[in-house]
Amino acid sequence: MIIPATMRALQQTSLNGPQDLRLTTKAPVPVPGPGEILIRVTAAGVNFGDISQAYGTFLGGPQPPYLAGFEAAGEIAARGEAVTGLEPGARVIGVGIGCGAFAEYTALPAAAVVPVPAGWAEQQALGLVVNWPTALAALRPLGGVAAGQTVLIHAAAGGTGQAAVKMAKHYGATVIATASPGKHETVRALGADHVLDTRGPDLAAEVLRLTDGTGADLVLESAGGATLGASLTAAKRVIGLNIGVLVQAAPQIFGEVMGELFALIAAGVLTPGQPTAYELADGPKALAELEARATVGKLALLP
Repeated sequence: MIIPATMRALQQTSLNGPQDLRLTTKAPVPVPGPGEILIRVTAAGVNFGDISQAYGTFLGGPQPPYLAGFEAAGEIAARGEAVTGLEPGARVIGVGIGCGAFAEYTALPAAAVVPVPAGWAEQQALGLVVNWPTALAALRPLGGVAAGQTVLIHAAAGGTGQAAVKMAKHYGATVIATASPGKHETVRALGADHVLDTRGPDLAAEVLRLTDGTGADLVLESAGGATLGASLTAAKRVIGLNIGVLVQAAPQIFGEVMGELFALIAAGVLTPGQPTAYELADGPKALAELEARATVGKLALLP
């Protein structure tokens, strides 16, 4: 594979939000260091963390100007020193804060990538290292979900929310999901038992009514804002989760989560994703629509 010296990429130029994301055609192609691989990116995942970084509210996030994006899928183009078991041409998906995934090439630690499941296109695997393990870690090792419990899942039509609904139902929980009215049918099709309007006048009261006044056993709150207060009112306990922090602080737990995740894929509980795709140059539009909650499911940028 011939690797160019420069590439197309999206650069965040300020902390004023995604509207200051600019396409550059002359970003240098990164050189993989020891323990790293270079990926020719065929699909990059768009996440709420990208929006948080663009406003400077992401803890430990990069400072502008920086190449945006942190979730990338594609094929291995080159390897740094001391990388074994990952051959050039292999299809992988990985995550790395500050890696600049919204580009034609990105470098990631070899330990931060997993194979794209056989038979899946790269963009179908987006979410496999961000949204899906976030949902599973919240439900299982941290949330301790069990059959017969009630789980409240906010932003249920998004990438993390959709995975959480499927998993919670698989583990035998009753699912109360929230989404905007235009997304309710999508969420019901995933198996949610009850679907509430995210912007309903008294969300907590509705949850308490559906749980006979006891509240949900577990709440997955990834939306924030107006739903946070209702979540705290309707929940029995609260734990914070950032999947990137979990990877660094508890790699054994993350490894167990990923093992269980691939078992769910093998069992057919989780199937190839169907992300909404945008061209790389339309990255600002994709982020704006995600920020406005105008999207359903996973979003992908195609370099």
